[in-house]
Formats: sequence, structure tokens, C-alpha cells
Amino acid sequence: MNPPILVTRNLGLDIGGAKIVVDVSLEVAAGELLGIIGPNGAGKTSLFNLLSGIYKPTAGVIELKGKPITQQATFLRTREGLGRTFQVSSVFPLLTVLENARLAAEASLGGTLRLWRRASTVRPALDRARASIARVGLESRALVPAGALSHGDKRRLELAMLLAADKPVFMLDEPMAGMSAEHVPQLVELIRSIHEQEKKTVLMVEHHIDVVTGLAQRIAVMHHGALLACDTPAAVMANETVQSAYLGEEL
Repeated sequence: MNPPILVTRNLGLDIGGAKIVVDVSLEVAAGELLGIIGPNGAGKTSLFNLLSGIYKPTAGVIELKGKPITQQATFLRTREGLGRTFQVSSVFPLLTVLENARLAAEASLGGTLRLWRRASTVRPALDRARASIARVGLESRALVPAGALSHGDKRRLELAMLLAADKPVFMLDEPMAGMSAEHVPQLVELIRSIHEQEKKTVLMVEHHIDVVTGLAQRIAVMHHGALLACDTPAAVMANETVQSAYLGEEL
């Protein structure tokens, strides 16, 4: 196992007296693909919101690449290497596929992000954007407005934007949500290839257990805001505590 790139220690979040995330200590190795599972309300997305800076923790610390980021603003965490997608696709619908990826690349490269500039005048960002959309199979749709894409292609565009931004850590919040069954295997293989070939660290919240067990090297199980188990897929599925906790609950 590689050294940890992302660490939480005793991470907690209380809102109005309710414990949303409870004492979560987790180490994610560089280059690892970690699946995060649990029923609705288990705290999975809240954990992502803490890691990405949308929520501020009420307890514990977060470290990225050995540096504390617990109090950092979201944009600073992004600059340090955290890239994230959300349960609902988040793209600029009126901009083309290429322009969405170009803006992500330009943000990473230190460009101006001026939307009215011609893309052809921003060569390094444009080159990276073209490579990223080709990587996810959207090169033929480069000039299509992102809002006109199918749901599955929007998910691909989100991955292209993360690639264009060149972040070492990808946080994918339910990437299969809303996907038709026939398109899930294609997205699974795309995520697998990005993880393996681009050497990205991937944290993935996902309700499709077969997807998680097929992709993840380890699975973290959350229950009532706490980390119930974190182990290999086989060990987690055989864990009696996990089985007992989820008796009658759908993962």
C-alpha cells in the first residue's frame, strides 16, 4: 500500500445537536480506489462535504498530502489536489463540451477564466481540454452544448473536467445515480481505466454494491454517521457486524 494521500482523524460534524458524522478516522492511500457505502442518511455525502470544504467539521482534522486542510476554503483544497463530482450533474449547460473542459483546465493552469475569450487563444488549456474529452470518448461532441448531452454523457464530461484540471484525488459522489442499466458498465470501465491508467486516487460513494465490489480495492461502510468497517470487498461483505447492521436495510 502506498503512503496515505488523504487522512481524517476523529472527524465529526454536529448540526443542531444531531450527529451527522461521528469520529471518522480514515487513511486513503495514494493511487487507491476506495468505495464508500451505506444506506441513505449514513453520512456518506456529508463526509464528502467535509473533505471538500463545503461543511466545516465540529471535531477532528483532515490532511491532504501530509498537510492540514481542515480550515481551508473549498477553492484552496481544489488547488491542493481535490477534485469532486456531485450526485446531480454539475456542468455549464450553455457552454460546449470543449469549453467546459477548457475552463477546468484553465483554472488549474492559472488562466483568467474569461468566458468571452476565444478558446483558440488559450492553447495549453485547449490542448488539455481536447485530450480530456477524447479520453472519455466525447471528442465527437466537442462543440455540442453541455446541456444537450444525455445524462450518461454529462457524467463523462464531469470526468473529463476532472482530468483537465489534473487533480490527483477524484471524489465521485454516486456517479451511477440516474444512469440506465445498460450504460452503467461503460461508466464503470471508464472509471476503472482512469484509476488504473491515469494513477488517480478515487473515492467513490455509490449505492450499486456490485459496482463498488467490482471496482474498489477497499470499501468503507458508514452507518449512522460512523465508520463501521473499512476493508477489502470480500472482508466487508463477510463482516458479521456489517451484515447485522444492515439487516433489513438496503445498501
